[in-house]
Order: sequence, then C-alpha cells, then structure tokens
Amino acid sequence: MKNRLILLLSTLLLLLQAPLSLTAQPDPDKPAKGLVKGVVVDESTGQPLDYATVTIFSAEDSSMITGGVTDMSGAFRLELKFGSYYANVAFISFEDTNIGNIEVNRDNPIVDLGTIPLAPNATTLAEVEVRAEKSNMQISLDKRVFNVGKDLANIGGTASDVLDNVPSVTVDAEGGVSLRGSSGVRILINGRPSGLVGVGDTDGLRQIPANLIERIEVITNPSARYEAEGMAGIINIILKKDRRQGFNGTLDLTTGYPHNYGVAANANYRAGNLNLFANYGISYRERPGQGSLYQEIYDRNEFGPDTTYILQQFSDRKRGGWDNTLRVGAEYFFNEKTTLTASLTYENEDGNNTSDIEYRDYLFNLDRLTGISRRLDREKEIENNLEYVMAFRKEYEREGHLWTADLRYQDNDEIEKSNITEEFFTPEYTESGIPGLQQRSRNEERERLIIAQTDYIHPFAKEGKFEAGLRASIREINTDFQVEEFGSNDWAILPNFTNEFVYDENIYAAYGIIGNKFGRFSAQLGVRAEYTDVNTRLIETGEENPRDYLNIFPSGHLGYEFAGQNSVQVSYSRRINRPRFWDLNPFFSFSDPRNLRTGNPNLDPEFTHSFEIGHLKYWDNMSLSSSVYYRYTEGIIERIRTLQEDGTTLTRPENLATEDAYGLDVTFSASPAKWWDLDGNVNFYRSLINGNNINSSFTADAVTWNGRITSKMELWKAVDAQVRFNYRAPRNTTQGRNKSYYFVDLALSKDVLDSKATVTLSVRDLFNSRRWRYIFEDDDFYSRGDFQWRARQVILTFNYRLNQNKQRQRDGRGDFEGGDGDF
Repeated sequence: MKNRLILLLSTLLLLLQAPLSLTAQPDPDKPAKGLVKGVVVDESTGQPLDYATVTIFSAEDSSMITGGVTDMSGAFRLELKFGSYYANVAFISFEDTNIGNIEVNRDNPIVDLGTIPLAPNATTLAEVEVRAEKSNMQISLDKRVFNVGKDLANIGGTASDVLDNVPSVTVDAEGGVSLRGSSGVRILINGRPSGLVGVGDTDGLRQIPANLIERIEVITNPSARYEAEGMAGIINIILKKDRRQGFNGTLDLTTGYPHNYGVAANANYRAGNLNLFANYGISYRERPGQGSLYQEIYDRNEFGPDTTYILQQFSDRKRGGWDNTLRVGAEYFFNEKTTLTASLTYENEDGNNTSDIEYRDYLFNLDRLTGISRRLDREKEIENNLEYVMAFRKEYEREGHLWTADLRYQDNDEIEKSNITEEFFTPEYTESGIPGLQQRSRNEERERLIIAQTDYIHPFAKEGKFEAGLRASIREINTDFQVEEFGSNDWAILPNFTNEFVYDENIYAAYGIIGNKFGRFSAQLGVRAEYTDVNTRLIETGEENPRDYLNIFPSGHLGYEFAGQNSVQVSYSRRINRPRFWDLNPFFSFSDPRNLRTGNPNLDPEFTHSFEIGHLKYWDNMSLSSSVYYRYTEGIIERIRTLQEDGTTLTRPENLATEDAYGLDVTFSASPAKWWDLDGNVNFYRSLINGNNINSSFTADAVTWNGRITSKMELWKAVDAQVRFNYRAPRNTTQGRNKSYYFVDLALSKDVLDSKATVTLSVRDLFNSRRWRYIFEDDDFYSRGDFQWRARQVILTFNYRLNQNKQRQRDGRGDFEGGDGDF
C-alpha cells in the first residue's frame, strides 16, 4: 500500500515540476463575454482604495449593466457581454471618475483600465460622515463568507460566539460545533489546522477573541483541493491582516457582566516591499453555568417487585481566567507577484475552574430521600500554544497561474490540576458519619504537529484550469492522566483512572483537479488520495492499536448561469471523519463519578457521500441562496450511554451502521430600505440513524429544523441597532431526544470621535433562555437534564480605528460571488 502511495505522490510531483501540456490554446468558440479590470488608488498617496464602487453603464442608452466593489488591494474584475460601455468609479470623500470608450469584443475580450487614481474631495470629507461597510454576508454557490466585524453581536465575544451566529452552524452546550445538524465538521484557521482550535476538541475556540477574526468561510461540499476531513463540510476562520501602505490599526476595549474584561489590538505597517502585521488580545472572563439531572435506575427482580433508584443532581460551575493571544508576522514582496510570509502565533490560558455538584438519592419516589452528598472540584488549567508558519506565494504572468507552498509547526501543551472533596450527609442535611473523600488529579497533555503543503494552479484555454497539490501532516499527542485518593495516611493511585496515552497520526495526501467553462456551463472534476497511518498506545498496559489505510476521495461540480444573475450548481464529494483524539482516549472522566465518559480506541472513521444542488439568485437589493442536500454516512459515530453494575452511567462513542441525512438550507440577505439590513437562514433536515449492528434500539428518525433572522437598522442616522432571533427545534436522538430552545441577542452601536471610534452595547441571550434540555431513555434507566453552559451576558466595547475608515456598503445583496464553483 505504501508503494502505491509513493507512486501516486511521485506522479503528481512530476506534474508539478514538469512543463504542463495544458498551456493556453486558442479557443475556436470564444464566448460572447469579456472582462473589465483595474486598480483604484488614492491619487495623493498611491494607497489602494478598498470597497470603492465601480459601475458599468451601456454607452448606447446609459442603462446600468453591472457593478461591484474593489478588494483590499484596490482591484476589481467585472464580467460582461461584448459591447460598448463607460464606467463610473466612486468612493466616499473622493471625486468620482468617469471612463469612456470601453470596447469589449472578440478581438479585445479583456479590457485593463490600469491604475485609476481618485482625488480626495475636501468639501465632501468635511461634510459627509464616512459610513461604507462590507455587508455581513457574501454568498456564492460553493461558499458563504461572514464578515465578523460587521455583526454587532460578535463584538467583545470569542470565536465560539462568532460561529454560533453563522447561519447553518450551531454550537452546543459543551462547545461542540455542528454544520447542518452534523458534528462532523472540519475547523481550520487561515486555511490550515491549528492548535488554537483545541487539542482533540474545540474548546480552544472560547479563547480566541472575536476582535482578531476578519471573516468566517463556510464550505458545505468542498472540492478535492481541501482536506477530505469533515463529513459535513469545512469552517475556515480567517484572522486579520492588512496590506495597505503606511501604518493603520484598531484598538478594542471590552467590559461586561458576568466578568468580561479585555483589550485587543490589530496593527499593520507597510513600507515599500515589507509588510508587518500584529494582533494581540488579552482578556479575563468568567463563564458561570448551572444544570440539573433527574435519573431513574430500574433494578429488575424476576421474583419480586422491581426497585427504582432515583437520583436528583444539581450543579453549579464556573470556568474562566486569563487568556493571551499574540500573532506577529512579516510579509516580503519580492515583486508584485511573489511574496514570502512568516508568522508566529502564541496563546496562553491561565484558567481557574470550579464545579459544585449536589447528589440527592431516593428510593422508589421523591418522598423517600435516603442520602445527600456534595462534590467540590477546584481545577487549575495552564495552556500554552505556539504556531510557526512560513508561506510562499508566486503568481505568474497569466492571471490565475499560481504556485503556493507553506510549512507550519505547532507545539501545544496543557496542564490541568484538580483538588476534589466529597462529603456525605443524612436526608436532614446533617453529617452522616461516613468519611469524606479527598482526591486529586493531574493531566499533562502535549501535541506536536508538522504540516507541509504545496499547491499549483495552471490555467489553460479561455477559462480552464488544472490544479494539483501535495500535503503531509505528522502529529503526535501524549497525555498522562493520574488520579489519587487520600487514604488513612497517604495518597494512593486509582488505577482505573490512571494511564498514559500516546496518539500518533501521519496523513499524506495528493490531489488533482481539472475544470473549464463552456459558455454558461462550468464543470470541474477532482480526485484526492489520502494515506492515513494511526497508532494508539497505552503505556501502562502496553496495549497498541496500529491502523493504516489508503482512501480515494472524488469530487465534482457542475454549474450553469441563467440570465438575470441566476445560477445553479450540482456537486458531489466523498468525505471522511476520523475519530478525534478524545474519542479514542480510553481514560475515564473524573469530574462526575456518577456519570462517567470515556473514549473508544477501536473506533473507525466515518465515510460520507455528500450530494448537493444549490441555487443562487440576486436582485438589486436582495440575494437568495438555497440548497438541497443528501449525505449517506457509513460507520456514523454516536455517543451511547449505558448503565453499569454499580449504578453509574457510562457514555462511550461507538460506530453505528449508517446515517441517511437530507435537507433544505435557505439563506437570504436584503435591504428593504437604505437604513435597514435584513438577513436570515433556515435549515430543514431529516436524519435516519441505523444502529442495528450494536443494538436494534439504537436507531433514530429525526425530523427537525433550526433558523435565525437578523435585523440591523440605522436609527436617526446616528445609532445602529441589531436584533437576532435564534430557534432550534426538538430533535430525536439515538437514545432519546433534545428539546427545543430559543435565544435573542440585542446590540446598539454608535460612532464617536468624528467616526474614528465606535461604542457598542450588546446583550447575548437577552431572556436567559439558552438551555440544553435532553432526555435519555433505555430499558434500564431514564434520565432528563437541563444544562446552561453560559448565563446571559452584557458587554460594552469601545473600538478605535487608526488610519482606517469604518465602511458600510448597503446594496442589499451581500457581496455576490459568481456561481461557478471553484472557478
């Protein structure tokens, strides 16, 4: 198998290094479309103007044909039919510029307007408040982009809060992220895996300040270019970085209740060919939470009456502490087409967590209380994450001809220490005489990760392209967990909870993609090969579980552009969802000894066939995106709760047979008026889980939906107000059901200091209604729970911008990206 992989990698490497035969060839059937492009700059400084408006008009009747805005480098590209046109280029506080005699025809299909200088308008600058802002949402058929800073509800929050505000994405009470109802989602930072997300889970998202995030990209059916990991799709978190000449930056100050204090700064300085950037955030947060559990355990007696043991459990918890995140980097421009970037990211968490659980035990009913116990857990958590990145990018003469390569190294470590006491009381809450417990635990965790990747894109014909790439990922995680209990005069190790677990994961991948456009049609086919070598080791027992497998992941995208800015796309991809580190780790959790959790080192990966049909339509003041999707998954991983002989419950992940999931996802963005922006999303889906391979009762038929709607208004031309309503319907699970819940977020924002600063007041979960309520049912037990991870929050944030405008674009459509898949 390894020989086959080496042959495959060598073949693709030769393709990357050798001159490609897919060079640009004359197209005998030239399309009746052309392209107008250019770069808009400030005449006085030469600095690019991002979000300048470019509008194309017909030379014949002056009717508007199309338009758009410039990107961060001041560039724009507008596709339009052959004909005669003129252009208007505008930017607030600058003089408009008109460009005539634009002829787009078969002999001149690409018109380059070159550098377009705009002169500052002193009168306008003195009289007009600069308010041109990127829309919250950019929609395309294969990807949706959400601009974090434009959503008032995100200000002062964390990456976890940001994701919970993204349409089709949900974050559960334990921080787990789901996309379209599936937890098999891959989370990347700047397009690559990162230790900032967390080791084996997504808890690290709660430490990344939202102020450091520029945008979120959601890709529901990725092409072969992306990792095959993530059966539901990919969520890519893009951190802030600027390229404009000179010095610019932002400063955010945050205060809130419960305790939430923070400072975040973004700075950028570019002089000539060197661009320096830095982000830093420091915060202190406390996240109080609470929960309750009611549980019945049935002791079946064949010869007499059954016995019912009842447990009532009440918990109060608080997680929090100091978090520091620093990212610094330099970008060197050898020329306008070749860059080398180096960056360092460091994150430190110094947390203090507490948990207070009260157990009340009953026999037969709640009138027969037999005893009370109280368990206190005081945990100290220290975490350090380091990430080094070196990235090279070279653009060739022909547009779209590109080669990139990057190398990254991650070094993450975490130490958790807990001191635990448990006391026992009579039903009258007096001392029972039973000796109390003193326990302590220590968990040392370390991760090392090296990723090397290179990608090459070679255009051919008119609009075709060939793409290939190689990737290698080498990862090791080591966790050493020890639990001790104090006896008569000394500490003794509890062997059932103590061991050292080592996880080695090496993944080698290669891919190739070819695609082209044929008039209104576009087509793309791709294939990705991934060789996985995984080994888990239990040091104390000597148990070892090596596995290796080579998988092929095909993908395909077909698109068609109708008249009237109307597009449709059909796509397919095969995906994999490998078990996470903590899913494989066989250690028992120790925070709640009545309800234990453990991993399963024998888990297999999930494999998914994903199909999707997407439609995109936009009007002058509105855009609408809809998708019908179907996923068939083999080996679906579900957490199964079972009753143990000692009366405790154990939750452990298992591979069930299959899942069939299909649904309808609709997203819209509109501007009913100049002062009003509206966007929303609703996802209807059905999930059929078959667990007959383990137990005929482990099945679920869930028909459910979730949705949200956001309304943002400009009041009295001075204050922005935003309200968001979220609803998640009830859903059947493998062993029970999750109940519905809703929550409302509210925010007010006002510009101050001549629009150089903004003050934002936000309330998350206005009615304190966001609670995870669930029911588990089995032949041997019944339980229902009510859990709130985080109480209502009130946050006040002050944002100051240095040499940056607060920009607001109100065209109602979001920013439209063409419906041609990866083209």
